[in-house]
Amino acid sequence: MKRSLGKIVADRLTEFAEALESGKPLSARFTCRKVVLNLLPVPYDPALVKKTRAILSVSQSIFAQFLGVSIDAVQAWESGVNTPSDMACRFMDEIRHDPKYWRKRLMDSISQRVVEPAGV
Repeated sequence: MKRSLGKIVADRLTEFAEALESGKPLSARFTCRKVVLNLLPVPYDPALVKKTRAILSVSQSIFAQFLGVSIDAVQAWESGVNTPSDMACRFMDEIRHDPKYWRKRLMDSISQRVVEPAGV
């Protein structure tokens, strides 16, 4: 006879609760894995920020929108006044890791292109 999904879940939770109550390490009763990602961000100096922006061929304004930061932040990074946060560095690392994907992703995110007449 096949057990219901609810019965399977209840049985497994009971087994887990008993293991916790026993005080023994969980790894003695269950297969436990620890996944460690090697994703420390590269430190970005002004030249590397500019080079990363150049990979996408975009203005500071578009780059700022894409990263989710202010244009002032990008300008400060590129002039050496401030350094990007670890999160911004990780995002730029991803751009540098797979530029083709991020160029496409950027192009796909454009909802409307407005072309202003020359001299405006």
